[in-house]
Amino acid sequence: MSNLPPLAFDTDSMTAFLVGLLNTPSPTGYHIEAAATIQDAFEALQIDGLTVQRNPKGALIITWPGTADDAPRGLTAHIDTLGLMVKEIKPNGRLKLTQLGGFMWNAVEFEGVTIHTRSGQRYRGTVVPVKASVHVHRDASEIKRSDDTMEVRIDARTSSADDTRAWGIEVGDFVFLDPRVEVSDTGFIRSRHLDDKAGVAAIYGAFQAIQAAGQRPAQTVTVLIANYEEVGHGGAEGFPNNLRELVAVDMAAVGDGQNSDEFSVGICVKDSGGPYHIDLTNKLRDLAEAAEILYKPDIYPYYRSDGEAYWRAGGAAQVALIGPGVDASHAYERTHTDSIRHSAHLIARFLLA
Repeated sequence: MSNLPPLAFDTDSMTAFLVGLLNTPSPTGYHIEAAATIQDAFEALQIDGLTVQRNPKGALIITWPGTADDAPRGLTAHIDTLGLMVKEIKPNGRLKLTQLGGFMWNAVEFEGVTIHTRSGQRYRGTVVPVKASVHVHRDASEIKRSDDTMEVRIDARTSSADDTRAWGIEVGDFVFLDPRVEVSDTGFIRSRHLDDKAGVAAIYGAFQAIQAAGQRPAQTVTVLIANYEEVGHGGAEGFPNNLRELVAVDMAAVGDGQNSDEFSVGICVKDSGGPYHIDLTNKLRDLAEAAEILYKPDIYPYYRSDGEAYWRAGGAAQVALIGPGVDASHAYERTHTDSIRHSAHLIARFLLA
């Protein structure tokens, strides 16, 4: 540890960045506001030589020139989250939904939502079962939750499809789930969409710490903030052809049978797409141990990342996966500031090595 340049991580700043991002809606397909939030934050760091661009797909490409450029490195995290779209305006004026990403319907039951229309109007509503009242439906608790049994009750006077359309609502409108962000005095952060906005915050914290230490990356680094990860193709494109190493920063899955927790950085050695690159994975473990970073190796059986999307698109770089531990993923999630800080620390050590 003594031979490594000292780094200080501003947990309060990372948390403030994360809270702001969590409160900015970005379900898959709607990236406009969150991309602008991230671009403003990284440009405000005023890092010499750093550039932020958007590709035609809407993803952010952040480039920081390193002291060398013969073996460029990459980071990827995703801004897109779970969400909903209007599938159908029902005869009773309520909205039938289609999911963006994969989650349990009961995880969003009775959740507050915002309907965002094509013209920019916004209306509040609630995701409810079609049989929502136990005083009316004896079998209310027994009905299977599915696309056909869940709907949005709009906070607007409507009792027909024509009434709803008169409010400007139409098929294809986005429906944002309330994030319900809370930061406790014990360091826990509870919110929807920590997957993967906590990972973006860790990258932001790593950049902050490297800059504050007067350092720069050992190799030029390209950061792809993807906007289609939840549907499988976010990280497929956006890196230089000669990329040597790519670290995907996404959540570490916490739960029964898993080694990951909410207080360390997870290093995924294998997910449903197979093992990650042994050399890069071991390099990250060595870096964590040398810098006394708490980490947990783990395997995620029902998980895919943008690192795999990059490989499937023909990418030749070594790929590894790390990230903060998130409990109850794709539901109402929770992590801890320690996990985000350790993730930021490992990212920084990777960029400096």
